[in-house]
Parts: sequence; C-alpha cells; structure tokens
Amino acid sequence: GMFDHSEPVPDETARPKRDIAFIALEPRFLRRSIFLVLIGVLIFQMVTWSFSLLAGFFFNLLLAWLLAISIDPIVTGLAERGMRRGLATSIVAIAGVALVGGFIALFGGALATQITELITAMPGLILDLVRWFNSTFDANIDPVEITSNLNLTTDQITSIASSLAGGIFGVVFSVLGVAFSFLTVLVFSFYFSADSPRIKRFVASWLPHNRQIVFINVWDIAVRKAGGFLISKLALATLSAAAHVGFFYLIDIPYWLPMGIFAGLVSQFIPTIGTYIGVALPALFAAFEQPVDILWIVLFASVYQQFENYVFTPRISTATMDINSGVALGSVFVGAALFGPIGAIIGIPLVAIVIAVIEAYAHRYQLHPEVEERTVSRRRSVPVEIIRESDESESETP
Repeated sequence: GMFDHSEPVPDETARPKRDIAFIALEPRFLRRSIFLVLIGVLIFQMVTWSFSLLAGFFFNLLLAWLLAISIDPIVTGLAERGMRRGLATSIVAIAGVALVGGFIALFGGALATQITELITAMPGLILDLVRWFNSTFDANIDPVEITSNLNLTTDQITSIASSLAGGIFGVVFSVLGVAFSFLTVLVFSFYFSADSPRIKRFVASWLPHNRQIVFINVWDIAVRKAGGFLISKLALATLSAAAHVGFFYLIDIPYWLPMGIFAGLVSQFIPTIGTYIGVALPALFAAFEQPVDILWIVLFASVYQQFENYVFTPRISTATMDINSGVALGSVFVGAALFGPIGAIIGIPLVAIVIAVIEAYAHRYQLHPEVEERTVSRRRSVPVEIIRESDESESETP
C-alpha cells in the first residue's frame, strides 16, 4: 500500500539511548541554600564596608604599636630601675610632646610660611630647569607643557589649594581630623607601652603553650629590631635636621627650614640614596640663586656624613638592621606607595621584623664546598683550580 506500517530496521552502529535522569531539588533545601548564600554575601559586604571605614583607624593602631615599641627600650630601662611602667611611659610621652610642642612654638609659623612659598615656587623651578636643559643640550622642550602635565602651574596649584581647604569649615574639619588621628596614636601608644606585659599575657592566654613561646619571641624580635631602629633613626634624623637647618640658614639657602628638615629625615630613612636626595633639592634651588652654594652644600653633606658615621651612629644606634640594602630601599618605595610619606618611614622596620621572624624559624643550610670556594675565589680574585689544588695538598699532608 501507500503507507508501510512495518517497523524500521534498527541501526547496528547507532549508540544505545540512555535514559535521562532528572534531579528534583527539595523546595525547603533550595530556599535554605539561597538564604545562606544571601547571608554570606551580606556579611561579606558588611565586612568590606566596615574595613573601608576603619582602615584609617587600623593604620593608626599600627603607628601606635610601632611608636610604643620604639620607646620600649627607654621605658623598660626606667622600669628596671624601680619605676612603675605607667609612670615611666608618662615621663617619656610628656617629654616627647614637650619637644614637639616646643619646636612648633619656635618654628611652626616660619615652617608653614616657607612650605607655602616652596609649593608656590615649584613651577618657577621647573621652568628654570627646562630652560637650562634647552640651552645646555640644545633641546626644544616646552616648559609650559611640562608644568601643565605635572599639574604645577600657578592656577592649578591655587585651585588645588582652594579645593583642599574647602573654606573655613574644610580647614576646621581637616585640623580636627589630624588632631583626632594624632590623639588616637598617642593614646594607644601609651596603652601599648604601659600595659605591654599585661597585653602579652592576655594574648598568650588564648594560645596553646607552644604558640605562646612563638608569640613572645615574635614580640621581642619586633621590639629589638623595629623599636631600636626607629628610636635610633629618629635621634639621628633630629641631629641631622638640626645641623642642615643651621648650615642652610648660615649660607642663606631658600626655604632653609623645610629644606633642612627634609635633608635630615630623608638621609636617615631612605637607605643608600637618601643623603643624595636630601641635598639635591636644596642644591637645585641654590643653583639659580647662588651657584657657589652647591659646592658648600656638597662639602657640608660629605663632612657631616663622615662625622655621623664615626661619632653619632656608634653612640646612638641600639640595633643593627640585618636587611639587604636593596630590600630596604624597595620597602621604602612600597611603603610610600601604600601609605604615603609615613609608609616610607615604617616600611623598613616592618620588613625587618618579617625577615627577622623568618630567619628565627626558617631552616638554613650550610653552603656546598664548591659554592663556598667559588664565592671566596671571586672575592679574593683567586682561581678555583688553585684553591682546589691547595685544598687537596693540605688534605694529603698528614
């Protein structure tokens, strides 16, 4: 007929069909899973939001802890002589605040005025440098374009200053914010220093016995490495800043007060190149005022560096930072990128603590004899073969 009702012949090469299994989720389980996921996302958002608001407070706590361990050698020394730790911390804190307050009372007005003038003079310095470069190397650099790209034109500086100020209310709130941060660091640093033994016992009580020893060792390493470093570097920076400020004042360097403070701080807290950076900026301003002052600045910096290395540093430094100079310099740049100028100061102590803890608990291996020979031969410029022959002859000698 027209229609073939016979059954089709099965294909032998075709794959057997598999039954499709459907998984049915229980509505109650599905609702609970969705609810838990939403709760997890909400908690994550709350933690992220809270951390973004409290990041500044946590950073102030870090500064307070570093300040507390930096004055710990002095406080511990007074406490070992029979003075109560709280009283010893109060004496050190009052002395520090008095020194800072005295400096602000004597030089605060002049420092603020000179910093304002220095920022205003930056476009002029850039223009002078570009003109000197064009005339010396026969270049064709547009100074106006340079200052515009660097946001250093007079109009832009005025606009930035106005936006930062934000009127009288902006100034008031800025001052209050700085004062609150300073008070937070001061209060918590006093607490960390005065109650240091109690804090260590409290934290250790939440840890197993073996972890308690590790915690105390890490705390002691931090005090020894970061604390001694910070207090010694602050003392050396104070002496260096005072010397540079006095010398810059005598030879009448423009903006002598901020320049001297800058040179003193940078020379101590930026390793290897800090001294050169500290004198480069005042030398640039002096180059277009009194070029001969550059020679006096370089001579003074060289003489003071030698005097500091052989007189001040051996008497003030209470801790040696066992850290590679390249790592130290990198920690300064990373700290400055993360936390600004303060990060550049605290970068080296934090990295030194990490390295010291790793060295205290990590296992180090003895050098292979061939590695030892090659490194010694390079330092002494002796061929490896000669060292091997001498070693073999010594081993054959009874």
